[in-house]
Parts: sequence; structure tokens; C-alpha cells
Amino acid sequence: MVLPWWAWVILAGLLGLAELHAPGSYLMWIALGAALTSAVHATFGFSLEGQIGTFVVTSALSCAGGYFVYRRVGRRRHGEIALNDRSAAMVGSRGTVCEAFLNQHGKVRLGDTVWLATGPDLAEGTPIIVNGVRGTRLVVAAMVPRSAADPPAPATAP
Repeated sequence: MVLPWWAWVILAGLLGLAELHAPGSYLMWIALGAALTSAVHATFGFSLEGQIGTFVVTSALSCAGGYFVYRRVGRRRHGEIALNDRSAAMVGSRGTVCEAFLNQHGKVRLGDTVWLATGPDLAEGTPIIVNGVRGTRLVVAAMVPRSAADPPAPATAP
């Protein structure tokens, strides 16, 4: 039994559609393997065993290539923010304490949103800067101006 080359094209299309419903699951790389198998089979006319072997090899190679593509896309350069990574975008933001910190926990206002935060005990109204994000809590420090001419800088916690 020999599958026609267009059967591999259909399989590639179905896998591509499945990738739309489960993004990031490597199905597009397997779909690429099926598309390459259809091209090889249309050119050389392999037997079923040859088609399956070609599919396995091309899928494995395209998945390995996909790993490096995802790794490169996911890597951030200094100062850049990854798409849809709101926590990374919040680091460096400035706001004010809207509920005093007790035992290193309180609430801060960034823009029009109130966030749970951790940091040194701070009074309400203290200007802060976000140093990091842990889960759903912001890690903040008080802003302490160096002088009237200098912009405010984050205070260092003891």
C-alpha cells in the first residue's frame, strides 16, 4: 500500500489547524515534516515504509529546529520586554503606597490599579519603585530623592 502525496498534504494541513487550537505544542513542526514528506514522495515515489521513515526523520529534524527557534524567540535582550509579559513590564514602574506596609506587606497604586506588594515597612503616600514580581505580588522599594536636581532613585533595603 502506498499513500498518495496529497494525503501527506492533508495531514500537514490538519496538524497546522490543530496547532491553532493548541499553540506552542510543536504541531506546526510535525506539520512541516508531513509537508516535506509529501514533497519527497511526489518527487521520488517512496513506498509506505519509505514515506513513514521520511516523515519520522523530517518531523524530528523540524522539531529540533523548532526548539532552537522557540529558544531564540523566548530569549530577551537587555531592556526588551517579551510579548505579553506584564510582570517584566512592571519592573521599574513608579507608584505610591495606598495602604501602609506592616510586616513587609501592603498595597501600592500603579496608575489606576492597586497591587499587593512586599517590601520594607512604608507609610501611606510614600513614592515607590517596583524592583520585581513574585507571583501576584510586587516587590517594591521606597523612592528616595538624592537632591532636588537629581531624579529620585530607589532606596536600598537593609
